[in-house]
Amino acid sequence: MQKTAGEIAEILHGRIEGDETVVLKGLAKIEEAGPGDLTFLANPAYESHLYKTRASAAIVARDFNAIDVLPEQLTLLRVENPYAAFTDLMQWAAKKTPLEHGIHPTAVISSEARVSDRCYIGPLVTIDAGASVGDNCEIHSNVILSANCKLGESSIIYGGVFIGKETEIGSRCIIQAGAIIGADGFGFAPQSNSSFEKIPQMGNVVIEDDCEIGAATTIDRATLGSTRIEKGVKLDNQIQVAHNVSIGENTVIAAQTGIAGSTSIGANCMIGGQVGFAGHISVAEGVKVAAQSGITKSIKEPHSTWQGTPASPIRDHQRQQIELRKLVRNKALERIDHMEKQLNG
Repeated sequence: MQKTAGEIAEILHGRIEGDETVVLKGLAKIEEAGPGDLTFLANPAYESHLYKTRASAAIVARDFNAIDVLPEQLTLLRVENPYAAFTDLMQWAAKKTPLEHGIHPTAVISSEARVSDRCYIGPLVTIDAGASVGDNCEIHSNVILSANCKLGESSIIYGGVFIGKETEIGSRCIIQAGAIIGADGFGFAPQSNSSFEKIPQMGNVVIEDDCEIGAATTIDRATLGSTRIEKGVKLDNQIQVAHNVSIGENTVIAAQTGIAGSTSIGANCMIGGQVGFAGHISVAEGVKVAAQSGITKSIKEPHSTWQGTPASPIRDHQRQQIELRKLVRNKALERIDHMEKQLNG
């Protein structure tokens, strides 16, 4: 990246305050930026860093008003949404040269697979019979595409991913390293002698367009039918999605969350890290769940926010915590008072 502040302001439809000729060579966090860097301020909690930054330029909101003296070298780029603008710049700066199309000589591809000749297939990739790979895909080293998988156009599969039989992955998806998609679900039938017999997992996994699946995340195939990840879903690392789960459009889920079988999560939800979902429940659209919460029953109220284990509406949970602290404090004061009376005879 090497552009003047003026050129970047033009790209972002922003307004310049300062030196529009200053050359910007990189993007950086506000607390770490140095000369030649462009940074941004979107969260007021970081405003104090702006007044001591060494950055050459910063993206701020159109209505930003400084409450202290800004560094002399700092040029401001005023935009409607600083976070969105900086994200756009990061996407532009991160654009890489596409890998050359071709198949590495160590890849093993069935003669019955259908692979576009406009793809990159890396070392030690295995593509089984009946699998299909669309145009402009990248499949990196040690990936396994099992029988009858379908991979849409312009998707990227990073190293060490396993994709089980009959999995369907849409276009423009990204599957990060080490993800396991389409392994058997956890299905066992209890027997009269207290043992468990495996239930065949005969369904598949369907991941729609524009999804991203994080590293070491596991999505199990359905017992019957499909485990479904709808378009635009973003899953963080180390998430467990059990058999027959469905996750609605544009829902985002943070790391180490576990979703038990046959649970349905609505569209546009935001789920924090380490949340646990019981099986066979449903969550309405637009719901937010705080980190480390336990969802033990269905949430029917759209756009509500939940916290705690078992989870309750966030205001109720916070009130409970306040009352619990009061109770503990009052009990402690009672004990101290009792001990003082005993000591004083």
